[in-house]
This record gives sequence, C-alpha cells and structure tokens, in this order.
Amino acid sequence: MDLEQTARTEALRTEARAWLRKHVPTRPLPSLETEEGFTAHREWEALLHSGRWSAVSWPEEYGGRGADLFGWLAFEEEYWAAGAPGRVSQNGVSLLAPTLLAHGTAEQRARVLPPMASGEVIWAQAWSEPEAGSDLAALRSRAVRTEGGWLLSGQKTWSSRAAFADRAFGIFRTDPGAAKPHQGLTYLMFGLRDPGVTVRPIGRLDGKPAFAEIFLDEVFVPGEDVIGEPGQGWRIAMSATGDERGLTLRSPGRFLAAADRLTELWREAGDPADT
Repeated sequence: MDLEQTARTEALRTEARAWLRKHVPTRPLPSLETEEGFTAHREWEALLHSGRWSAVSWPEEYGGRGADLFGWLAFEEEYWAAGAPGRVSQNGVSLLAPTLLAHGTAEQRARVLPPMASGEVIWAQAWSEPEAGSDLAALRSRAVRTEGGWLLSGQKTWSSRAAFADRAFGIFRTDPGAAKPHQGLTYLMFGLRDPGVTVRPIGRLDGKPAFAEIFLDEVFVPGEDVIGEPGQGWRIAMSATGDERGLTLRSPGRFLAAADRLTELWREAGDPADT
C-alpha cells in the first residue's frame, strides 16, 4: 500500500466534501436540456472552476489539480454523494480535454482548456451521422482544404449537448480516395454558431432536446483547429473512445449515491406493509 498516495487521496476527498457541502444547490437545477437549465448548469461549472473542482485530473496550469486516478475517483464519489448537478461540460472536460492533452498542440491547450474549465465554452460531440453510427468509419461529412484552413460540409446527428452548446469536435473525411474507410479522416473543432452551421434539436418524448442534428454547409475552420495531423482522425478518435470508456469507473459512485437517496426516501415514506 502506498501510504503517501492514500494520504493525498483522502486529503482531496476531505477538501472536496467540505466544499461541496457548502456550495451544492439545495434545490435541483432546471433540466440542462432547456435553455434556462443549460445556463444554470453553465453557472454551476463556473462555480466549480472557482474552487478548482471542474477538472481535478487536469494539470494545474490549465485550472486542474493534477489529481491521479484515485484522486479523481474520490472526487467523483463525493460529488455524487453530495447530490451535485449533472455535468453539462462532460463532453469537453472528459472527452476533448484528454484528447488535446494527448494529441493537441501547446497553443490549442492554452487556448481551449481554460474557457472549457470555467464553463464559458461548452462542447458538443459531433461523431455520428445518419449512415454512420456504430460503423463510424462509414462517415461522409467532409473537410476540404482551402486557404488558411478547411471547409466542412455534411450532417452529424445524435450530437449530445449540441442544442445549446457553443462548439463541437468531430471527425471528417479529408481524403475520399483513401484505401480503407478508417483512413483519410481528420479530427477537427468548429463553432456551432459559425456561418454555414444549422443546429436542429432532436426532441425526446417529453419534448426536451437531449441531442441535435448539425448541418454543415462549407463551414470554414482555421488550420489551427485540426487536432493532430490530417489523416490521423481515426487514431485520435480511438484514443478518445478509450477516455469515454474510462468514465464508467465513476459509475459505482453514482449508483451508490442514488441507492442511498432511494433508501432515505423509503424510510421517510414508511413501508406500505406497515400500514
């Protein structure tokens, strides 16, 4: 057992518990799948950032705490146990940020990570297409070179957070003549309010847009918003999916917190068998 590591983890846990006890809203925020709720969750991200809790596993230079895996898990356990709001910034903080830390440039990290951590810029994931869901390599949306960057055209669908988010990251076909479908792809970032972008919310049965379609009509993206090198999109996407799978490590903390709250409600309501 690494006693020093255990001490660091427990110190972070204690600090997180105290901060969350003081700052977690006493009433649930409106659904983040409404404009009002999205704004409220963005403000919560800003408050988290003020305490350096919005991205605990990031390097300190970008607003994180440099926490290791055990520290991150300790924070997640305390976060959900405290009944804190869902994270509207998850796509950015947990998916795009690790991608930039692993494959991005120093300039990209310095430009993109701080406003992501503060909630100023919320990110959507733009991977799936009408004919490219589980078979992601079948995507057709393209990026064509132009002076100073790229022109994006095509359609993305089932894009989480896109109805109200500010920017998105996705994969685009830059070499239609590549020998294999997963070759000739490039990973790019783009603005959801840029000229040529149309966002169409996808309503659930309750009418709230958990996802959206994104239509792109020759949307200009500067060369500085390519992550990695052109043609490396598939490799970078697979790296990102590894980060996404890693999020399941926090699931026990969420489930245990939910179970505790259900138990409390049952005790408050009383056992129907006793009436």
